[in-house]
Amino acid sequence: MRPAIALLALALGACGLREPLQLPPGENPPPPPAMASRPLTTDEMLTPPPIARPERVDELLRRSEEREDDRFDLPPGDVPPDAPEGRE
Repeated sequence: MRPAIALLALALGACGLREPLQLPPGENPPPPPAMASRPLTTDEMLTPPPIARPERVDELLRRSEEREDDRFDLPPGDVPPDAPEGRE
């Protein structure tokens, strides 16, 4: 029973079309972008822009280094700046 299911799945996966996409007869292509000099091709419309797939950066620091003072690292507004830590 399982080999038959695997064979059926393989057959269905192999029956996809290998031809370029085309508009159905009588359909108009989508309008080009406002500032485009020419209409986009099918491949250009199907290719995601770089912002859709940004590069991932796994390594944030290349070496251990001392952090600079951050002038925006302030205490919350309800705690006076000269109050000792842990007490209010």
